[in-house]
Amino acid sequence: MRYWVVLLGILFSLSINAADERSEPIGYVKTASGEAFVITAQNRTAAQPGTPVFLGSQLQTGAQGSIGVTFKDETVVSCGPNTELTIDEYLYQPSQGKLALVTNLLKGSLNYVSGVIAKLKPDAVAVKTPNGTIGIRGTQFVAKVEPEAKP
Repeated sequence: MRYWVVLLGILFSLSINAADERSEPIGYVKTASGEAFVITAQNRTAAQPGTPVFLGSQLQTGAQGSIGVTFKDETVVSCGPNTELTIDEYLYQPSQGKLALVTNLLKGSLNYVSGVIAKLKPDAVAVKTPNGTIGIRGTQFVAKVEPEAKP
């Protein structure tokens, strides 16, 4: 019986630690103008400097909106008007060699400036788009996803 109590205690502790890691911000909004939002767990928050960004958050802008986010590793992403970008994966534990930044640019435009993750492990950074994946090997790039033309 005691074995099960100890086992349940360990599992409970691990689940709390995992939840804490997911609830810790991975970055913060640095700039925002017009219609700009951070959507996390179906909660839509008007973006303003200091708004936290979490793993799984979506950055969303309207026709006159823009948003800039700085991540923990000093990566900077800026989204132009009519953009939807999700943060699918983010790991920044350089002492353990755990590094990753994967985003999904669903539509709109993105200006990306590399931070520590891309400098230490360039193949750990990717931007997915509806038409493919961009592997990051440099320090800065701009991407734009246009809506598909309808026949």
